[in-house]
Amino acid sequence: MIFSQGVKPLRVYKETAQLLRLGILGKEPPWYQVVASVPPSTILIRTTPVEFDKPPQDNSKAVGKNVKKKSKRFFRPRNIQYPEDDLRKKFFADHPWELARPRILVEDSGNDSLSYDWSKLQQPGRAVDGESVVQRQMWLMEEGNGNLSKSAAYDVARKEFYRLRMRSDIERRIAAEEARSVGAFFGKTHLQIGLELEEKSLLAWKIKAQEAVAKRQQRIEAMANPGSIDADVGDEDGATDPPGLASTPEARTSPVEPSNPQGP
Repeated sequence: MIFSQGVKPLRVYKETAQLLRLGILGKEPPWYQVVASVPPSTILIRTTPVEFDKPPQDNSKAVGKNVKKKSKRFFRPRNIQYPEDDLRKKFFADHPWELARPRILVEDSGNDSLSYDWSKLQQPGRAVDGESVVQRQMWLMEEGNGNLSKSAAYDVARKEFYRLRMRSDIERRIAAEEARSVGAFFGKTHLQIGLELEEKSLLAWKIKAQEAVAKRQQRIEAMANPGSIDADVGDEDGATDPPGLASTPEARTSPVEPSNPQGP
């Protein structure tokens, strides 16, 4: 039997009974008598069991009063908000490319940041990233000198972050120059590879554009001089008159007698 989607369990038994009564089904399904004796419940929520230890309460006062309904948000998890969430949102909104840098997400525990001394931004064994700026800002707001405000602590941590990033970039460039001086070869950078791919795409687009412009120009010329097309077609088919032959209709239709050099 095929029933429509969303059919109720009790309706399956009723429709099966009707099919048996009409003779469409030859015999009862194995579950027919079980469902008849124990009908399926239409309520899918488990009810609260009766508590026998507590004495029965008098609910006569509650009769006629509106029963409070549970809110629809009762089963939703509670929103957990940390102070660092707003600081992270601000930093990564100002520095979106920091999200493209590789990061190490493995931690020994959820409180690894508490084991560092955030009185300074750079920590031993830890790369400087956006989370370092957030923790440094939190330290300046809570334990720094004068308990700086949110914006002031952000400016201090941000400047320290810029200084460390510039120093690391300078060290990287110096190391690359020293390696090239002794014969190292690094190949093309990601920026150079991207520029080459972009130039190749632009060149392919330029060729297609030139072909499209040439075809459009041909269509414009054909619409301006429609007779030139017929002449070109005639030249290609070989239907033009040979040189020396008149182009009149009589010359085209009259046969040409072959010459007889020997005479009659």
